[in-house]
Amino acid sequence: MWAGGALAAAVLVAAGAGGWVYAGLDGNIGSADVEDRLGGDRPVNLSPGSKNILVVGSDSRDGKNAKYGRDLDTMHSDTLMVMHLSADREWATVVSLPRDSWVSLPACDRGDGTTSAPGHAKINTSFAVGGTGGEVAGAAACTIKTVEQSTGLRIDHFMSVDFQGFKGMVNALGGIEVCPRTAIRDRKAHLDLAAGCQTVRDEKALGYVRTRYSVGDGSDLGRIGRQQEFMQALAARAKQKLTSPADLYGFLDAATKSLTTDAKLAGIKPLTGLANEIKGIPGDRLTFLTVPNYGREADVPSDRANVVWQYPQAAGLFASLARDREVDKEKLAADSAGPVYAATVRVQVLNGSGVPGQAAKVAQTLRSAGYTVTGTGNAPAAAPKSTVTYPRGLEKQAGVLASRLPGVTAKQDASAVAGAVTLVLGADFNGIR
Repeated sequence: MWAGGALAAAVLVAAGAGGWVYAGLDGNIGSADVEDRLGGDRPVNLSPGSKNILVVGSDSRDGKNAKYGRDLDTMHSDTLMVMHLSADREWATVVSLPRDSWVSLPACDRGDGTTSAPGHAKINTSFAVGGTGGEVAGAAACTIKTVEQSTGLRIDHFMSVDFQGFKGMVNALGGIEVCPRTAIRDRKAHLDLAAGCQTVRDEKALGYVRTRYSVGDGSDLGRIGRQQEFMQALAARAKQKLTSPADLYGFLDAATKSLTTDAKLAGIKPLTGLANEIKGIPGDRLTFLTVPNYGREADVPSDRANVVWQYPQAAGLFASLARDREVDKEKLAADSAGPVYAATVRVQVLNGSGVPGQAAKVAQTLRSAGYTVTGTGNAPAAAPKSTVTYPRGLEKQAGVLASRLPGVTAKQDASAVAGAVTLVLGADFNGIR
């Protein structure tokens, strides 16, 4: 987003300095062909013309990045977000997905001749699983599949930026001003920063957006907030400073060297086209959000390390973006103020799908997600469609469960089992998001 104007000017730089400049920048950009790795079971595009771009901050520990940590998978993601551009290009929303989000992972091609088994893990694990063979394409494909399965959004493009390129972009702008309220000392992030406003560059800039345990509440959520603030400050700095061809080229050289995209976006021309679409979006209609969430400890007391997405708010957020509807950030925050924990949702699962053992399988999935399953059995009759019913007083709990079943709306039923929500699995059942 913040590089929009700079990328749009890249062609002008090339024209003024010679074709070798254009070719050099174009050749910097890595390409990852992911199309053949995504399979056919993908979300339908409900808003033709809009675009969803998956952006990953690569936390890989190979090459020059090795000093930031050892004994980690070569492919590792530190930051994950989805940027939605409206079809009319009048607004955009950037949704951060906490790296500690506990989600369902699909089976993925590991890139080493093996396929991973589906299961549950942190969302950023998908990048490491798909990148087992050391290729960004595999890492990207598994991450795209995971995000699509979890959000219901069709991902159109993919971008990955690594550590070294991030530092280069900040340095090309002469640094970025940050104003920490307290001193930050974080050995893991290689950061020793005094309190107060100051300009950071190089290792300090990288450490500032990476630091986690030594500032605030030590959570990934606090880090996301700092990263979003830093991106906005970087945007303002880029508009102010990138006025000469030399400054612009230095910025673009660092940016493109750190960048890997899907095949359709790999190149100065397609990136410039995207940038031209982005740069006209008014600043007050560029919204940064974090998917509503809460600590998984509320559902699974032994898990103090992860977060789970808050339903039905998360489902509503992604449904709005899928239909190209602008999200009201303040309303989303207000609606998310009182979470209904999955553990408080008591569920009876009945099988009307015609598939033997389906109720037991779904019950296990629900337990893994923190729900309280009170029992399983067969539905009184075959059900063409899945349904969620509830007795009076359990509207919110039923809404939480129904929001995770695409196309299902919870309905009150006087004959429903007292104290529990009833899920009847129909022939149309296609998993729990």
